[in-house]
Amino acid sequence: MTQPRFAPIAIEDEVRPGYRLGPPRPWTANRPADFRAGPPPAGRGTGTAGPDQGFALLLAERLADRLVLSPGERREDVLGGAVGIALRRAALFGRAPVLADVELALAIFGYLAPAPPELVEFRHGLFDGVSRDYWAQRELAHQVPESTLRLASPATDVSTSEWPTLVGG
Repeated sequence: MTQPRFAPIAIEDEVRPGYRLGPPRPWTANRPADFRAGPPPAGRGTGTAGPDQGFALLLAERLADRLVLSPGERREDVLGGAVGIALRRAALFGRAPVLADVELALAIFGYLAPAPPELVEFRHGLFDGVSRDYWAQRELAHQVPESTLRLASPATDVSTSEWPTLVGG
């Protein structure tokens, strides 16, 4: 609505010209916490960040009814270890975890089909208590070779001859 000519306007209510921003200045990483070019930090506890990592917990729960456990193995430990491996695989590809990541983690250790007795014996000590120990979960995830994590599709049945190369055993 327009202002009538007879109504007084205070000086602070008058329309002022807009403020124009200049072009942005160049930016460089010169603060201590800025990311710099080069390899990411490596070592115990550095890990690889990825988007929406909590989603792997939901995906693992969806596969819980398909687990083939041997006596003495706990469902929580197996799923916790599989989540760690799945997160590492997803981060290698620079994306959020998907169902195939968790399936691969479970399949290479023979949890989605009956496994050879040697594999059952090998995995028993690896997954024991993993759900309650973050560092054990990380060590389990880093034991799996990167070549295994880059496999195209998960195989649900692990043969007696191939499991040592898949799990780093």
